[in-house]
Amino acid sequence: MEVKVQQSELSSEIGRLLRKHFGKGPEAVFVTIASPYVIIYLRHFLSPIENMLLEDNHTMTVEEIRDKMMRKLNQKIKEMIHSVTGLPIKEFYYDWTFANGSGLLVGVEEKAEKFFEYNYPNRHEVETIITKISAEAEKHPDVTYSHMLNDRTLIVIREGILVQIEEQLIELGFEEALTLAKRKLEKKLLFQAKTSFQQLLQKDITEIFVNWDFALDKSIIVFILAPQKT
Repeated sequence: MEVKVQQSELSSEIGRLLRKHFGKGPEAVFVTIASPYVIIYLRHFLSPIENMLLEDNHTMTVEEIRDKMMRKLNQKIKEMIHSVTGLPIKEFYYDWTFANGSGLLVGVEEKAEKFFEYNYPNRHEVETIITKISAEAEKHPDVTYSHMLNDRTLIVIREGILVQIEEQLIELGFEEALTLAKRKLEKKLLFQAKTSFQQLLQKDITEIFVNWDFALDKSIIVFILAPQKT
């Protein structure tokens, strides 16, 4: 099956799955298959109840509900991606931008390596800024690398980022609270560095998504870039 056909089929299946479990699916689903990654971008994905909660400043409540639902759907989505693409997805991440009603789902096929076809100008400088932000938020990552999957999607992988107090919180069952706190802090720091990233990438950044796999002590950051100006 051609990649474009796989992307179209997966887009339809993900849309149906989310509609079934959330009551309202995204208005649009855009899929990028770039092994070892599968990137699924959701546009206009907010239910009426979520909208009401957000208007009443209950953002944390919406995040908690979304996180619980996605943990429930985690395995099903990985199996769906494998069924359509043939890629055995081992890792799964997700994040939201409620202000835009958008979301991002990321499947990782295997241990991502430094695929040279995904190299890009100023990669080292971008990774250096990410490392500094990580050190400010928690600790210097053991490993940081990034891949430009296409002209609008930059993914950054960090490994070895948890400090001991975070590991203890996870053991005590505070994984959700830790996720919410880290998401808020890291996004704040990433957006503060937005101008620097844009200068290095020579493109505007429209959205930033962040998530973690605490069991693997691993994190992804995805920058959605604006289309090239003509």
